[in-house]
Amino acid sequence: MRTILFGGLLLALCGSSCKDKPKRLPFLQMEVNEKQLDGKTVSDTVFRTIPAFKLWNQDSVAVTEQDFDGHIYVADFFFTSCPTICPTMHRNLLKVYQKYLGNPEVKLASHTIDVKYDTPSRLKAYAAKLGIQGTQWEYLWGSRDEIYALAERNYLVSAQADKNAPGGFIHQGYLVLVDKEKRIRGAYDGTQDKDVAQLMQDMDVLLAEYPQK
Repeated sequence: MRTILFGGLLLALCGSSCKDKPKRLPFLQMEVNEKQLDGKTVSDTVFRTIPAFKLWNQDSVAVTEQDFDGHIYVADFFFTSCPTICPTMHRNLLKVYQKYLGNPEVKLASHTIDVKYDTPSRLKAYAAKLGIQGTQWEYLWGSRDEIYALAERNYLVSAQADKNAPGGFIHQGYLVLVDKEKRIRGAYDGTQDKDVAQLMQDMDVLLAEYPQK
């Protein structure tokens, strides 16, 4: 038997036993596999992780999941011509970038869902307009199938083309927090100041889980 648990349930299971322990972020995706062993039911917990991928960044350089090894990171899905939530999301994400600028343990990953229009060169111009330098904040481009699969199957963010939607796309404005083992540890509404403030607090909590080098 396999059961998928999400973060809220994990916190509920923790209950009063967690009160005296240092704060620790939940895991948003985990599977509990049950099997019979010597007549007893044994549970095995497996944490779902972001899978291998190969995309291209704003410098037209290949980026894989290995580029995020040793980092916690914040992922989102957007498009540069978005007339609705994206400008607010990225103004707020810029606050995150500025707080952790130069921190070797922190990265950001913004995936374009408009793969036809948002070429790496256009992403480069978009990043420059925000004042982003280097690759601590990666703007990622790939095939439509790969980007949409990452969004919906792995980061749990809805993204799809819709000719009737403003800008031609429907997507959610979540900022997704991923730990160094590529497990999702939180999701935050990138259009809400209070959620972005909570994200940064939780990033500090997550960083504290890892011993300083």
